[in-house]
Amino acid sequence: MALGGNPIFNGKSFRGATQAPPVPQAYGQGAYGQNGFGRAPGQVMDAQGGWSAGQQAMTQDQLQDMYNRPAAGPADTGRMTFDDVIMKTAACLGVLVVGAAVTLIAPQGLSMMLMLVGVLGGFALAMVNTFKKQPSPALILAYAGLEGLFLGGLTRILDGMFPGVGLQAVIGTLSVFAVTLVLFKSGKVRATPKAMRFFMIAMIGYAVFALVNMVMVWTGVVNSPFGLSTSVEIFGIPLGVFIGLLAIGLAAFSLIMDFTSIEAGVRSGAPQRFSWTAAFGLTVTLVWLYVEIIRLLSILRGDE
Repeated sequence: MALGGNPIFNGKSFRGATQAPPVPQAYGQGAYGQNGFGRAPGQVMDAQGGWSAGQQAMTQDQLQDMYNRPAAGPADTGRMTFDDVIMKTAACLGVLVVGAAVTLIAPQGLSMMLMLVGVLGGFALAMVNTFKKQPSPALILAYAGLEGLFLGGLTRILDGMFPGVGLQAVIGTLSVFAVTLVLFKSGKVRATPKAMRFFMIAMIGYAVFALVNMVMVWTGVVNSPFGLSTSVEIFGIPLGVFIGLLAIGLAAFSLIMDFTSIEAGVRSGAPQRFSWTAAFGLTVTLVWLYVEIIRLLSILRGDE
């Protein structure tokens, strides 16, 4: 798959990877028995730029110590690593959980106000971070906090209507993430060009349905809180169940796209700063996945 399959990675997509500094070799690994500077061990540069073995000569122990040093790894040369991505994603999710806790424990009126701030602010920062060429840790963490406010408020509303759906949605999100990661690591699921085409077609269809459904709810054409998702049934099953399963599948595939871009970034030696881009992409996908799961659970509970 070409880099940048996930829109969040487009435009940056670790294409600056070739600009990362080269990995230094251990002392003495140059050609013809010389070190990387084309000189023999023990020689040093004099004031005129020439090499001299007599000036400031190193001891045998110092030379041996330099020979024994391993080559610098990705973390030593400022390159992106999987550990970087994990730590920064954990930081984003930690901030998100704190934001969610605020709206969960705040007074009802304040909680709803904070939820609205989270929706609008989160969307604005999502756009800024998506189109920003260089990742900004502060803006990415701010996005996570605002999304936390939104998710906390949403969970409070739906869990009040259908007790237990919040915890079920958290477990479901973690389960889908774990299964998707295992399938990706095993090589059984990949973001192939054919799968990407299907994903784009399905995403366009889902976006059109979501837009139409939102307009019909806002204009009062449909009185159901979930709009067409619960007011229309197919063989006695709410339409929202089918749409929800499709959306969860799309979110899971988006995780595959994230994993693919991250793996490509690490392998190509992307600059370390792009670890924040990877963390942002994963956070966006996990937020989407959680929203779809808690909505599907609520529709199923409401149909009981």
